[in-house]
Formats: sequence, C-alpha cells, structure tokens
Amino acid sequence: MKVSDLRGILQYVPRFREKIFVIAIDGDIIASDNFSNILLDIAVLRSLSIKVILVHGASAQIQKLAAERGVTISNADGTGIIDETTLKISIEAATQILNEVMQGLTSVDLRAAYANSIIAHPAGILGGVDFLFAGKVERVDTKALHLFLNEGIIPVIPPIGFDGEGKTFRVNSDGIAVEVAEAMRAMKVIFLSSAENLRIDGVEVRQLSIAETEDLLKKQKAKTAFDFDPRLASKLEHAARACRQGVPRAHLLNGSVDEALLAEVFSHHGVGAMVFSNEYQQIRRVYKKDVRAVMALIRQSVESDELIRRTRADITAHLEDFWVIEVDRALVGCVALHIYPDSSQAEMACLYVHKNNSGEGYGRKLMAFVEQLAAQKGVREIFALSTQAFAYFQQKGGFVETTPDVLPEERREKYEASGRNSKVLIKTVAPAAANVPRLG
Repeated sequence: MKVSDLRGILQYVPRFREKIFVIAIDGDIIASDNFSNILLDIAVLRSLSIKVILVHGASAQIQKLAAERGVTISNADGTGIIDETTLKISIEAATQILNEVMQGLTSVDLRAAYANSIIAHPAGILGGVDFLFAGKVERVDTKALHLFLNEGIIPVIPPIGFDGEGKTFRVNSDGIAVEVAEAMRAMKVIFLSSAENLRIDGVEVRQLSIAETEDLLKKQKAKTAFDFDPRLASKLEHAARACRQGVPRAHLLNGSVDEALLAEVFSHHGVGAMVFSNEYQQIRRVYKKDVRAVMALIRQSVESDELIRRTRADITAHLEDFWVIEVDRALVGCVALHIYPDSSQAEMACLYVHKNNSGEGYGRKLMAFVEQLAAQKGVREIFALSTQAFAYFQQKGGFVETTPDVLPEERREKYEASGRNSKVLIKTVAPAAANVPRLG
C-alpha cells in the first residue's frame, strides 16, 4: 500500500467512526474463496471503530442441500412460496451458514453472536396465492442489536424470522438488511453478491440517485432482455428502498473481488455501484479552510508546468473566484472564474481534476458550471490560457483558438510577461440560465 493510499483512507475515519454499516452477504459469496478476505476487510472496519451488522443469505446453500437430499424446493431466495419442505431445508442451511460465519469471524479475532432480532409475519396471500411460510419483516429488535454493538460484538442475522407465537418464516436476506439498516439508522447498507458490476451500454456505473435508480428499473421492466446482470435488479430495488427509507448510502459490490469492500468504503470513486439518498456531488465555493487542499490538488499539474504556480496568498486574495467539485465531501477538482470589470470578458482558470477521477466527466461539469455562472454575471465571452490542455478545451468545452490580442489589457500584459506562450482560447457565453447547476 502506498502512503498516499493510507492518507486517502484516513480522511474517512472520523466520518465513519462509531457509525453502523449493515453488510448483506449472499450465500454463494460465503461459499466462495474470497469470503476469508471479506472477513479480513470486516476486521479492518472494526479496527477503525465502525460498527458492523452482518446479514447473510442462503440461496446457494439451500439449493445445494436440496439437491443432496433429493427434494424439490418451492423457492430458494425467500421471495416466492415457501412450503414446509423448503422451510426445513432453509432452516438447516441457515444454521450451517451461521456456524461457518461465526467460525470465520472468530478466526480474524472478532467477537460475534447470533442475533435473533427479526420479528416476522407471513407474507400472506398475494395475487390469490398463499405464500405459506414466506415471511416479511414486521419489526427489528434494535435494543438487542445495540446491546451487541455497544459491547464490540458483531450481530449475525440469518434469513429467518419468528412471529409472536414462535412460528418460523423464511425471509429474503436483502429485505432484512434494508429493514435493519433503517431501524438502526445505519450510515450504509452494503450488498455483496457474485453479480458483475453494473454496466449500462458497456459503461460502468458508479453512482445513481434514488430517482435515477428507480427510472432505470422502470425502463428495464418494459424491456424483454436485461441491459445489465439480471441479478442486480433486486439489489437495485432494495438499494433504492433503503435510501427512500433514510439510509444515506447503499452499495452494490461484486463480493468475488478481493478488497472490493475496503476500496468501495474508503475511496470517493469506489469500485462498485452506489445509490445515494442525498447530495453526493456538488460544486461549491472555496473557503479559507480549503486553500491547502486546493494547493495539494493542483500540485502535480503545477510541477508539470500545466498550471501556473499559485501561492496560498494568491488563492486567498481571489477566494471568491475559486470553486471546487466535491464528491462525497472529498475535493476532486477545481476551477476559477476571474471577471474583468472593465470588459465583458472573464477568464476560466485553474481547471483541474484529480488524475484518479479523469474520464468521469467532472472537467466538463466544471466548465459548464463556470459558463452558466459567467452568463449570470453578464459576461459575453470566456477565455482560457493553456500550454497542454488546449485540445481538451476545444473538444470538450467548445473553445476555439484565437490570438492574445483579444485579451483584456490587464491580462494581456501578464500574458506577455509570463513567457509561457500559452495558447489562447475563447468561447461565446450562452444567455443566462435560470439557476446555476448543482450536481447530485
């Protein structure tokens, strides 16, 4: 691990300390070779004082056990009819998994306990069909879960619930995870499955708002074939529901990938798909407390002579001109808009996006933001000076190359004195929009 990687992790520690993460692990991931690595990742979370609740699935084990016994089951994942035979197989499979999970957690020095915390009721008669022993979560025993967490114990919840009369029901594990996350006011619910990462039209999707997720699922239901791994449809539905119910973040991860859990939690770009319930990305003004972070952000570009060197005093003196794009409270890009009062021109300057976020469209968003901001201030032309990124301005921003003669006199004098021989690019500003856009 690089020192820079460790620094990146440490910025999240104060935010996550003593917060609750609900981690839902499908049965096939528990049976996979990577499960031991996931246990180590969970140990890392606990070492950073993050409280973890584990909810495990059992579909793969139920199907395997049924095949070994030569019996036919009515449903494996707890979303369909659960007859008596299937219920018995489900209880046996869940018991075996629970024992395996408890042993695994103990092997990485973690304390864990079986949490009989799901009070369920029958799913009932749906569409005229009795779902028999299929259940839904009626209530979560939060008091018991908090007692475990406050003692440093990881509660492990199987996909089984009980009603007030002691009757047993098979409950879908993802549904349990959502209800537990809501009841416990968890910061995150994380779904680990064997499904590939979410891709739409060949492009990997990293984050979706609730509305975008629901719209994607709505469009998908109208199609005859899936545009993405069909196993993700249910995960997306549960993720959106979790966020609708107040969980800030829901993550979908390929549990077969080593270190996926840590890479998702401790980086602002992640490795899976995240559904978010509040503003995840935003463009905002730079404050004095941000100046050091901005200087660190652009340092590499300054050293490569792409951007001019700016001191802390330079940025502070023009603080109202600088803007940053923030992703999950981490700065990933910046830009400045310097307006020249004696002309109808403004300069787009200090445009930079961190190399880890290149290709994600943040540069275009910053340019679009600045253009609309300039329009609102009555600016008719934006110009930019560049030694290395001029092609980017032309291709992505619609700028055209021109001569230094178009620069305001004050800026032209600085241009000639710098000796950088930057290319000068200019763009006509569109009429002012009603509002400056915010991201999310």
